[in-house]
Amino acid sequence: MGQLFDTLKVKMQMFPDLYRGLTDCCLKTYSQHSLVRGEGHPQEGRPLGLLPRPLQHLTREVPGYFLFFGGYELSRSFFASGRSKDELGPVPLMLSGGVGGICLWLAVYPGDCVKSRIQVLSMSGKQAGFIRTFISIEKNEGITALYSGLKPK
Repeated sequence: MGQLFDTLKVKMQMFPDLYRGLTDCCLKTYSQHSLVRGEGHPQEGRPLGLLPRPLQHLTREVPGYFLFFGGYELSRSFFASGRSKDELGPVPLMLSGGVGGICLWLAVYPGDCVKSRIQVLSMSGKQAGFIRTFISIEKNEGITALYSGLKPK
């Protein structure tokens, strides 16, 4: 379900004048692309339009959450400094959550950037796939473009 709303969010961010709101974006996307590919298509039944490429989300989320929980637990251990982590108060726990969040986003942001580009390119029929889109961004804009929006200008 999160992937559906992420797809709609990206479309509304990239083309703000094209949609009047979330419902309009959802209806236009569904009417233009349907939910799944039609009969006779080589990838019949594969999600299209509203639910593109679930594997991209999976390969992004698994390492991201691995690093989130790793950063969270390491920072909890740091704040506990020899005592039980269960004795930590709310401030060290919130800071640990922040450290975990930073670890997650530093890991997943490049993949999220590529995924968003693929979603936008697929609307114009110019989708190149994850690896080719990644290489194109790195080659034409530099590796720092994968962190655009996360880093200061």
